Amino acid sequence: MNSSDIASAKAALRNALRAARRDHVAALEPRIKALLFMRPPAALVRLIPAGATIGLYHAIGDEAPTLAYARHFHDAGHKLAMPFFARRGAPMEFRHWASPYHDELLEPDPYGAQQPRADAEPLAPDVLFVPLIGFTAAGLRLGQGGGYYDRWLEQYPDAPAIGMAWDSQLAENLPIEAHDRPLSAVVTPTRLYGPF
Repeated sequence: MNSSDIASAKAALRNALRAARRDHVAALEPRIKALLFMRPPAALVRLIPAGATIGLYHAIGDEAPTLAYARHFHDAGHKLAMPFFARRGAPMEFRHWASPYHDELLEPDPYGAQQPRADAEPLAPDVLFVPLIGFTAAGLRLGQGGGYYDRWLEQYPDAPAIGMAWDSQLAENLPIEAHDRPLSAVVTPTRLYGPF
């Protein structure tokens, strides 16, 4: 498959998986949904070194939520980092998320998500939780298509990347390109895939 065919296959798969994710999340009873992703699995927590800086995204739309994980790691003494974009098209950086209990420490990024304020300290996460559109049971990831996480992970190859997903986002196969780095693990409400 050439790169044009792979790009087309990824675009079609993104549309299908976004629709499946949207339908899945919409079907969740609100009280049940509120209980999901409240605490990272113990097997995953044991793999994270004491004092590690944890990178987390601020979920938008139907993405798997990360706020409860952020509070868990913050309360356990970890520094938190969140993606930061100086402007549209700028490389993704990470800045210190001083407290997941104070919304006033965040501001809108150029894409509509929340990010730390521009004066927050730059940080490089030791462990990174990533959003995704789809994943395989072997840890392959299909992202939004902007390549921001791919480029960041290429610069920091030793940082484990852990996917956050709904069970409906599991795909049997994904089209893969040379820059697509497998995840170290994937967390869903019902299962921990990996560590790989």
